[in-house]
Parts: sequence; C-alpha cells; structure tokens
Amino acid sequence: MTDTQNGTVDTAPGNGDQGGARNNSTSLRRALSILLELAADTTPQPGLTLIELAAALELNRSTLLRLLAPLVETQLVQRDPGTGRYRLGSRNAQLGQVFLERLDRRRVAHEVLVDLVRQCGETVHLVNAELPEVVYIDKIDSPQAVRMHSRIGNRMPCYSTSVGKAILAHADEATIEMVVRAGMPARTPTTITTSDALHTDLALIRERGFALDDSENEPDIRCVAAPLFDHAGEVSSAISISGPAHRVTPEREADLGRLVAAAADEISRRLGATR
Repeated sequence: MTDTQNGTVDTAPGNGDQGGARNNSTSLRRALSILLELAADTTPQPGLTLIELAAALELNRSTLLRLLAPLVETQLVQRDPGTGRYRLGSRNAQLGQVFLERLDRRRVAHEVLVDLVRQCGETVHLVNAELPEVVYIDKIDSPQAVRMHSRIGNRMPCYSTSVGKAILAHADEATIEMVVRAGMPARTPTTITTSDALHTDLALIRERGFALDDSENEPDIRCVAAPLFDHAGEVSSAISISGPAHRVTPEREADLGRLVAAAADEISRRLGATR
C-alpha cells in the first residue's frame, strides 16, 4: 500500500527493508536531479518555476514539492518570494568552498597517473605552474629498465617542456609575453627560441588537445602533455608522458596524445572542471 501524502511505501512482511531502501534511493536521486537541473539553468531570469522544473524532470508537482521541502529547509535550494522561482541556495557555496579547500591535486591525480603508466609503459609527471617555470610535484616511473631521469621538486622552463607549453596554450597574452621576456635560450638544437615560433606551437596545441616536446628540453627525451582544468576553467597544472626518443617516437604521438588527454580530462573532472 502506498501513502502518497507522506511519500512512504508499505510492503509485505519480509520485504519492508528492501522496498524502503528502493524508495529512499529513488527520492534521493530525484532530489539530486533537482540540484543538477538548477545548476544547469541558463534562463535569462534566474531560477526555474515549479512548472518548469516539473516539466524538465518529468515529475508531477506534488512529488516535486515534497522533494523541494527539505532542500529549501537546508538552504540547498532557495525560493524567490517575489517570483516564485527556485534557484540554488547559499549552502552550495559553503559546500563548494570546503571541497576546494580540502582538494589535494596530487592526491586526486595520483590514481589516474598510475593507470596512465600501465597503459603507456612510460614515465608520467604532474606539474604545477610557477611561471616562467613549472615544478614537478608527482612522478610515476616507467616499469622499463631504460627510462628518463627526473625527480619531484625539479623546476624546468615553460617554453621548452611539453607540460609548460600545455599550460601556456591556455594562458592569456600577458602571461605568454612574460615567459618570453624571461628569456628563451636554446637547451637543445630543437628548442623553440622565438616568440613567433612559440605562439605557432601554442595554437597547434589548442587545436589538437596535447603538447609535444621533441627533445626540446633534454636531448633524446620526448614528451607528450595535456593541461588540467580546475573548477573555474583555469589551467595551472599539466601531466605528461615522457621517455627515450627511441620509444616515444613520432609514430606513437597520436596514441600517446589521446592517452594523456583522456587522463587529463579525468583528473580535470575530479578537480571540478565542467569543460
């Protein structure tokens, strides 16, 4: 028997716990769908009416009101008394701030980096931008006997590394020019050393979704990198696949690029990015 007023379900003996659990799970999913729908609202007038919410979620209005009540009570949802529209409440800002304050980028990324090494068989790195340099904050070594030498805490120039260029590709012009003014001396015969060449490479990185270091920072070491986006859509970190040039060959560029871009997308998602 269903009690529609209270939203509970009475079931036969022996099935009560299972039926109640199913009902509670359905209610929770529906309540979460309300929050997600309000978060995705792009209407000119902020918020959604009860009718608009009901239509979007395919719920009847009585069910929707029942689900909205505890959300409004906990300030996860607010109702404008003037327009009757519902929008996200102030408690979401508190939860988001707590999440961001406790977010450890290295911890969030580590599991994905371990899986990336398993897929590519090469060394992977996580860096943070401290322009005009990048700082290596995590590293998972290749299982192969011959591999590149690097260590956590190393600092390298942005302009000559794939990770640095992956970050610069999403920086504003003032930031790029600051890196150029800091100097672009050749570190190897293939290092990019001019502003024009750097801008051309950054445009290509944005187009294909990953950056390349063709032995530009260290001789006989090639790297493929992708940027990490945070909750605000900003890029201040990147990850890379690195290895000896005889293994990280031009023929592997596309495959390694797809792998590192997919891993970067997953880490970005865990960091709260929406793109």
